[in-house]
Amino acid sequence: AGPVQVQLVVPMAVVFAPGSVPGDLPRPLPFRDVQEMEISVNLRTSVTSRYEMRYRSTTAREEAALAAATAREADAALYPLQDTTLGSLTMYVVPETSSLLPQGINVYVGKHRSALLRAGGGLAALQARLREVTQLMSFTASSIAAALSDRVPDGQLGPDARRNLKSSLGYEITFSLLNPDPKSHTVDWDIEGAVNRFVKPVLDKLSLVANFSVDSQILYYAVLGVTPRYDKESSSFLLSAHSLPHVINPVEARLGSSAASLYPVLNFLLYVPERSHSPLYIQDKDGALVSTNAFHSPRWGGIMVYNVEAPASPQASLPLHVDVDMARVMEVFLAQLRLLFGLSREEVPPEFLLESPGNEGLADWELDHLLWAHAVENIATVSTTLTSLAQLLDKIGNIVIKDDVASEVYRAVASVQSAVTELSLGHLLAAFQASKEAVTCSERAFFDPSLLHLLYFPDDQKFAIYIPLFLPMAVPILLSLAKIVRETRLRKKEPTKMD
Repeated sequence: AGPVQVQLVVPMAVVFAPGSVPGDLPRPLPFRDVQEMEISVNLRTSVTSRYEMRYRSTTAREEAALAAATAREADAALYPLQDTTLGSLTMYVVPETSSLLPQGINVYVGKHRSALLRAGGGLAALQARLREVTQLMSFTASSIAAALSDRVPDGQLGPDARRNLKSSLGYEITFSLLNPDPKSHTVDWDIEGAVNRFVKPVLDKLSLVANFSVDSQILYYAVLGVTPRYDKESSSFLLSAHSLPHVINPVEARLGSSAASLYPVLNFLLYVPERSHSPLYIQDKDGALVSTNAFHSPRWGGIMVYNVEAPASPQASLPLHVDVDMARVMEVFLAQLRLLFGLSREEVPPEFLLESPGNEGLADWELDHLLWAHAVENIATVSTTLTSLAQLLDKIGNIVIKDDVASEVYRAVASVQSAVTELSLGHLLAAFQASKEAVTCSERAFFDPSLLHLLYFPDDQKFAIYIPLFLPMAVPILLSLAKIVRETRLRKKEPTKMD
């Protein structure tokens, strides 16, 4: 893969409310400061992060907004006053005694692109806290390493690095309802309403990242690949953690969506267990029941088991009518969707309070988090694709490269250069869009039909095709050549007769 050198620049404003300015500032406000960090990937890939900080005091309007009763109200009031370009951050430092932040909470992260920090200690302590928040809200070394996972030696990656989906121009989401026992259960689910209500707002927000298509299906007589174990104590059936990987394969054969798809497919399965295996619960590694009764598989999707109440009287007529509680189901599927995109909020320090993103499903800064990672991944992908293409074309001596292929390659190179430049200027959106354009052009060039058939036409194949054609013609020619050679030799041997 070709060398990749990227500098990620995060424009940041650090705004001090009255009474929060540390005593040991190096010079009077306002002033600028830059902090750089090297993110180690490997020798051929260098990624630097550069935080360009602007320290200043609050304006009168910001001060009024910070006089709100709660952090949430302050965040809402500050939103119209701040820089909302993608990838930028605004940090408001409030006095140590401020009642905006609850007891024990030192950092409040809003749902846009700003955070409230409690002052405390000197400048060094503040900068350490700022570093923690900026890494949460923009990118961490590990999220960038995960984006470049193809270039990182295996031993250096954490277990979660390959869990996230690869960057793609589009994703297909399939919701499937599995009813293995239609004789016992008639299952109704309002999937259209649920997608419009719960999924659409999230995908609208993610539409910057990629195109999404959503479809749904109901599969009858589709069973899991594992027979659950009966547990006498709880008189229920259990699926243990180690058997979960085997659940997916037989079901996947019935899904049939990923074969025809250009893009990665995310499968979300709702499984209503058959009557003979009800109720069915999922156990984690320690043997405890999983509260959501669901599990997810990295880069593939998730499965949720939906148990049906047994009828009160044994004489109840079959099939039972089941109405699925879509709010409960979608809450689980959206959490799994966030996990697949690497937006889980598990590893947040205890003194941080994160505002819930509400029905949009992800905060503005989480969207930025994805864009940073995908922009870097796209740049690396394009450099790998173009390097491979160059190596391939080098190997094929007599290849003709058409103008349109050449122009796609030039556009890909220009777009990558522009993406790298925009990143170094701190323009995240422009950089991401250029990186997406570069991926499209490099793929078009790589898979161009005029190159494809030449790749599958090596020299030995040419011999195999032409020898049968030329051999019948060559035999008489070779025989007559041999005859001529023989005759000339004989002629030389015969002594010239002397009269």
